[in-house]
Amino acid sequence: MTEELFLNTGVNLVVGLALWLVWRGDVQQRFSGWLGGSFLVQAISPLAFMAWQTGPAPWSAAGFWVLIVAASSSLTLWMVGAAQLAGRAVTPRQFAAGLASLVISGALVLEFDPRIAQAYGATLTTLAALVALSWLWRLGRYERVAALAMVWLGLNQYLWVVFGNAGLTLQAGIATLLRVVLGLALLHAAVSRRAGQATQVRDQFMQLIDRSHQGIAVMQGEAMKYANPALLAIYGLPADGGAQIATGARWRDRTMPDPKEREVARDRHRRIISGELAQDHWEGERVGFDGRALHLRFTAWRVDWDGQPAEQIVITDETARVDATRTLLHQATHDELTGLPNRSALLQRLRELCAAEPLQPFALLVLDVDRFKLFNEAHGPSVGDEVLRALAAGLVASVPHDAQVMRLGEDEFALLAAAPDAERVAGELVQAVRQLLLNPFELSQHRFFLDVSIGVALHPASVAGPEALLRSANAAMHEAKRTPGTSVQFAEERFERGSGATLDAEQALRAGMKSDEFKLVYQPKVDAASGALVGFEALVRWDRPGVGRIEPHEFIGPAERTGLIAPLGQLILTLACHQIAAWRETFGSIVPVAVNVSPLQLLDPGFPDLVVRTLHHFDVPPSQLTLEITESAAVTHLDQAREQIGQMRAQGIEVALDDFGTGFSSLNMLRSLPLSTVKIDRTLIDPMPDADATAVVKSICDLAAVLHLEVIAEGVETEAHARAAVQAGCKVLQGFLYARPLDPAEAAGWLRERASAAAG
Repeated sequence: MTEELFLNTGVNLVVGLALWLVWRGDVQQRFSGWLGGSFLVQAISPLAFMAWQTGPAPWSAAGFWVLIVAASSSLTLWMVGAAQLAGRAVTPRQFAAGLASLVISGALVLEFDPRIAQAYGATLTTLAALVALSWLWRLGRYERVAALAMVWLGLNQYLWVVFGNAGLTLQAGIATLLRVVLGLALLHAAVSRRAGQATQVRDQFMQLIDRSHQGIAVMQGEAMKYANPALLAIYGLPADGGAQIATGARWRDRTMPDPKEREVARDRHRRIISGELAQDHWEGERVGFDGRALHLRFTAWRVDWDGQPAEQIVITDETARVDATRTLLHQATHDELTGLPNRSALLQRLRELCAAEPLQPFALLVLDVDRFKLFNEAHGPSVGDEVLRALAAGLVASVPHDAQVMRLGEDEFALLAAAPDAERVAGELVQAVRQLLLNPFELSQHRFFLDVSIGVALHPASVAGPEALLRSANAAMHEAKRTPGTSVQFAEERFERGSGATLDAEQALRAGMKSDEFKLVYQPKVDAASGALVGFEALVRWDRPGVGRIEPHEFIGPAERTGLIAPLGQLILTLACHQIAAWRETFGSIVPVAVNVSPLQLLDPGFPDLVVRTLHHFDVPPSQLTLEITESAAVTHLDQAREQIGQMRAQGIEVALDDFGTGFSSLNMLRSLPLSTVKIDRTLIDPMPDADATAVVKSICDLAAVLHLEVIAEGVETEAHARAAVQAGCKVLQGFLYARPLDPAEAAGWLRERASAAAG
């Protein structure tokens, strides 16, 4: 009897520990822990039973309670484990309540009668086993075997109830056998459950891999052992046959054309397999099985595959992103119309050449199509674009020495060629361009001959620096435009300096008008007979900070080019009228003041109204203002000049023809224009008193007298000039003989003397 009980204890301990260890190895198998605990607690029951039945009083009482608690705990733990195996939840409160009720009821029944208590325990165990059987029947055969074994364990306990101690040995033997069956069934269920979970995890992992947008591969040596659908798609392999192709032994040879890159890949694979390299990241160009160029990003590490070390690679297809980036870069550095590199690309290439070590000589040619605007005006922008495309294609096909052809914008192109003898290469490029332009360009519906102006800058002979070189070539090109036809000009410092000075003057001119840097000086006009003051000519001067006083011939041209002549002319007119009003208030009477008018002002239909409004604003009588227009302006725009002069004469404003004799003088012009005065240019006065010069001036004076025009001689600098001019018939003289241009205070002195003479 004792041997059977100890054997039963040993079986419970072994099975209980086995189930508990399964739980410790995989915490997700929680039911194994509960069921293992049930077996371990049950191992105490035989010993407690023997102590209760055969031991002395203290041991008998202890055995009694240990037996009650062990039996109750074992059954409770069994029910919790079975519930968890069936996927049912048991709360701590339910566990505690079940255990307490079993301990109390078991103690009461066992105290009353041991056989009745055994029957009570057998009944509870059988009922619990039947409940568990209903839970576990649907799970699998081993779960059903375990539940049936538990049912038989419950029924087995009735042997002692029926046969007493005579059936105890048989009950212990059968219980031991059933415990072994129960334990093995539960262990197999736990192992199967764990294997099922591993299979589920593996299946989920494979589903994730199969549905991943990233390519995943496993490589062993030259063979690809696994490739997911995304990888097959990346490399252009069919989903139904690509796997067989992918696992071929020449994967690297097919996808990596560069032998050096294949060697790098093999070395990386060796280092990962050996453990020398834990993980690596790289990217590179590959070729798909369908011939497409690919740009891929890789991450790789070591894995075990079928018990052998292998390299797992995760591949991201960056082809679309890289292609988009390249497209954007191409658009940023290339001209859309012609496909040629643009100004940004030229500057980048110039930076590279200028920074090259050792020194790299090269030639830069800037070409500008002459009169290109005519193509757009005559035939429309589409034909102009066609001309530019044809010229671009012709340059690419014609220029030698691997010269780069670029379009800088509009009708401007550049040629860039690096060579030891840059000057010789530049000459050959110029000759190639001229040869190209000898023949017309055949367009879809037109044939056009072209001329270009070419500016050449050489490195290192010209200025250093990429932008300075481009400026030099541009300045030379603009200088070449002075020569008709296809012309060339090599860069010189004076061209760039001249362009810089012009730009500087134009910018300073705008600032100067806002800063009140323009002033008027006044040169007297005197009566030829008496020398008395009869009027002033207002002359503008620019007192430029840091430079000094600038004469009109230096800034009138830039003002006309930039469109500033209109506001500058208005400023001069305003300053003159303001000064006339001030002098009139001081001296009571005033002499007329003449103001020069630009030809561009004369073309403005609103100019006469502007003059009248300015006179009214300062309350200046129209008779006190004379406007001087140049002979060239009057000749060029005779009809418009006649209209404008007529309007101003109708308002009482005097109009003089300035610089007469320097342009296209004609009797018809003097007769047709409503003038009041003719000013003979200083170039006709300077040779006097030579007889021929005097004769010319006299003929002008005679003609003016017939037409009732006053004659003023400019540039009178000597007494001989004055006498000859008077003898020729000039009534008013002006020049350095009498006074240089005066500031307003000095001019006021002349007015003061005139007022004193009139009062005396």
